[in-house]
Amino acid sequence: MPKKSRRAKAKHRAKLAQETQRKYSQSLKPVTAQLQLAGKVSPEVKDPTKYYQYLMPELRRIGILAGAIILILVVLSFILD
Repeated sequence: MPKKSRRAKAKHRAKLAQETQRKYSQSLKPVTAQLQLAGKVSPEVKDPTKYYQYLMPELRRIGILAGAIILILVVLSFILD
């Protein structure tokens, strides 16, 4: 059984899109916008130390590991040369 051709699929998709558009265009009603004024706006100040409290120890650990790996590579380059 052969597959549907691309043209047939496109026709089917277009037909479905038209039906959907017609269905929703009839059921939609115009909406009027209402302005709401906030009584009191208080900006939330977020403390970055709360979210980044583990950043400095992690960066220190990464730096120590990177330095150790570079040191090992330098030593190995002298030994294996």
